Amino acid sequence: MFDPADQGSREPGPARRFVGSVRGLAARRAGLDPSLLALIYEGFLSRLSFGILSFALPLYALELGLGLSAIGFLLSLNLMVALALKPLSGALADRIGLKLTLTVAISLRSVVSLLLVFAAVPWQLFATRSLHGVSIALRDPPVNALIAEQASAGRVASSFAWYQTAKSVAGSLGKVAAGLLIAITAGDYSLVFAAGFVLSIAPLYVVIHRVSEPERHVVSTGAAAAAPSDAHAERVHDNRDAADRPSPAKQPGLARFTGAGFMISGAGYMLSALFPVLAVEYAGLSAAQAGLLYSVSALFALAGPLFGWLSDNVSRRLVLQLRSVANVGSSLIFWLAPSFAGFAAGKAIDDLGKAAFRPAWGALMAEVSGYDRARRARAMGYMSAGEDAGEMAGPILAGFLWSTWGAPVLFAVRIGWALAAEIYTTAISGALYRGHRGDSPTRCPSRVGMSEKAGG
Repeated sequence: MFDPADQGSREPGPARRFVGSVRGLAARRAGLDPSLLALIYEGFLSRLSFGILSFALPLYALELGLGLSAIGFLLSLNLMVALALKPLSGALADRIGLKLTLTVAISLRSVVSLLLVFAAVPWQLFATRSLHGVSIALRDPPVNALIAEQASAGRVASSFAWYQTAKSVAGSLGKVAAGLLIAITAGDYSLVFAAGFVLSIAPLYVVIHRVSEPERHVVSTGAAAAAPSDAHAERVHDNRDAADRPSPAKQPGLARFTGAGFMISGAGYMLSALFPVLAVEYAGLSAAQAGLLYSVSALFALAGPLFGWLSDNVSRRLVLQLRSVANVGSSLIFWLAPSFAGFAAGKAIDDLGKAAFRPAWGALMAEVSGYDRARRARAMGYMSAGEDAGEMAGPILAGFLWSTWGAPVLFAVRIGWALAAEIYTTAISGALYRGHRGDSPTRCPSRVGMSEKAGG
């Protein structure tokens, strides 16, 4: 791995060698590849910057005179753009390299932060938000593919768990920092966005110097296509020529798992955007009490590594099911106990469900995309786009249900959606495991693998 300290003929000093040894030891004890550890650093620093921007942007838009509906559209615009571009950006990452695509994405996001410093009229906010969507589309598929490629055997879910935990904690810290910066600067949003820009540059060094590009793969290597099922083996055998390669969208289970991402994410995000309004309007809490409920989110995010370990060593299917269980349980509590204690308990359950979902879903994406590792980022792009579609559709449906029939109907529909998502995910996961019990297409000589217990 390239290290700037190794350039030239000068030997690194004792202090630098000691720091390097400590880093390597920490990575080995956590079961993390040093390059994977660098991705976790990148996720933390990037989300720290994003937390500042996401907190300050709607407030700045309100100051510029945008209405609530326009602000809602502004906040969703980046996801709309990312949803449209992710499959294409995943294919681009497979072609030009995962690390290069990630570097371009981080650079573009830094440009977005810098442009916000000078944004003075509403159309400039919409333009920068669209550009941010392009950076998301470029970033997510290669990041997921890099984690899947560089995770140690039997630790795929744990690797995704550490990455998501770092992002969740940093996001909460970024929002706290944004509030303090707005207060300190007396509402000078240019300075707040400038702070976000400075933080957005820091991950560039980590990615350029610490993240290694994984080995490039041909379309169907013997290891990657190690007969997850007879049908799949025949398909690989019959499509050796480049002109006859199957479309990535037609990989075994890819479209179905994209749908699973949509269903699970949609049910999970139905209440995310509306939660402060529900707490005030439905439960009768004050704005201060509603804000206090968010203070424990970072604490529950720390449970992610535990769920990652459970997914790798006990049952991935069981951990994945916890998201739907949390959606049902939190909805019932919000519905039947509209009080501070009830909403605190419901949000705690919901946050635990999110902490469980991310590592298990990441490991599942790694397995499905492992059928064709040469096109892994493209497969990741499709499945990630399914998540984004659910994240957009859930709040829209929730707002319609609440405004038309009331909060109880909203909660009831969320429960039904969560149960349907659970049935659907269980069905397609069962088909996947029946095809290759105890084995995974991601198991190969290059560090990537799945626990034999992953299927539950």
